[in-house]
Amino acid sequence: MTNPVLAAATALLLMISAATTASQHQGETMNIKMTVAGQIITAALEESQSARDFFAMLPLTLPLEDYAGTEKIAYLPQRLTTQGAPKGMDPQVGDITYYAPWGNLAIFYRDFGYSAGLIKLGRIESGLAHLTAVPATSITIEALE
Repeated sequence: MTNPVLAAATALLLMISAATTASQHQGETMNIKMTVAGQIITAALEESQSARDFFAMLPLTLPLEDYAGTEKIAYLPQRLTTQGAPKGMDPQVGDITYYAPWGNLAIFYRDFGYSAGLIKLGRIESGLAHLTAVPATSITIEALE
């Protein structure tokens, strides 16, 4: 026969443990390192479901191409969730974004106007100039511990 007080206490401890683990993961910073032509670019990702989906894919090595003299793009192996994301955004220089209609990563090195379907994933903290040093190459993106 199960002791109801013991069962309730065990259930409460399990709930507290799960909530603590979830809050620890929610508060984790998602810092990344991108390598382009041997040069390091560091960035911090936003606290969003789309950014968490992206972070969960890492590490990635993707072909990188220039788009419209404004951004570098790379196609992700799978689509990110857009749940809870705004309908669009006005990207700034250094923004790391996801363009939902095409399913690609877009890293802005020039200012651009509002775009529907664009979701901010994060922001470059250092090394932005390395992004434009080469016209087309590959990019390796890894989590920074």
